[in-house]
Amino acid sequence: MIQALIFDCDGTLTDSMPLHFIAWNHTMKRFGIEFTEDRFYALGGIPSDKIIQMLSDEMNLSLDAVAVAHQKEQAFLDSMHLLVEIEAITSIVRENKGKLPMAVASGGFRDIVEKQVAHIGLEGWFDTIVTAEDTTRHKPEPDVFLEAARRLGAAPAHCRVYEDSDLGIEAARRAGMQWVDVRMFHRPRRITPL
Repeated sequence: MIQALIFDCDGTLTDSMPLHFIAWNHTMKRFGIEFTEDRFYALGGIPSDKIIQMLSDEMNLSLDAVAVAHQKEQAFLDSMHLLVEIEAITSIVRENKGKLPMAVASGGFRDIVEKQVAHIGLEGWFDTIVTAEDTTRHKPEPDVFLEAARRLGAAPAHCRVYEDSDLGIEAARRAGMQWVDVRMFHRPRRITPL
């Protein structure tokens, strides 16, 4: 019996992944770092500052990961007017408003997630929003989903998670929750050809 619904944001509620990749590419090129689209998708769900630290370490660079993450997020915000919702998923939100408690649980930063939710007209539709700032461990660890369930007052086994990344699905599995891979309904547009 499903007691609560938990939605990732990027690539689940919003078709933001192509815009994020362009922002990543633009930002990382300034530092001579190649960040391929395949790797970008493989790291879906990990906060930007953690990815930047990882890339910086690999290249033996000394970057201020938090400052560079802000540059990357600003590049994303500059293109947010192009952002659209993923209707196959947002229709589920609209159908369940007032019927089930709902949360957003994202590896993104709160400010960026809240702006996206507002941009697609769903501000105030969720009982809680859990972001990178709310947990110390991130996807594939289950913490973001467990915190969302705790805030919703729902048992993890009775929560359904909507996710678009392998790390996010693994986090839902580790949380003991049911999950739906939204890639069954929506594939983001690729910027670089396969």
